[in-house]
Amino acid sequence: MPSSGPAVPDEAAASVTLPTRWTVFLRTFLPWQAWRFLRINLKMLGMVRRHH
Repeated sequence: MPSSGPAVPDEAAASVTLPTRWTVFLRTFLPWQAWRFLRINLKMLGMVRRHH
């Protein structure tokens, strides 16, 4: 299905802030992503254990 135009109007796209270099680094740094994944999963496991 062909697009009828941009998903975001030009004036709205102009006001979107770009991520900082540090933010981009953390989003692409695999050890950081692995740590976050492990941490959130341990947190969920604790919540499940407390409520069952």
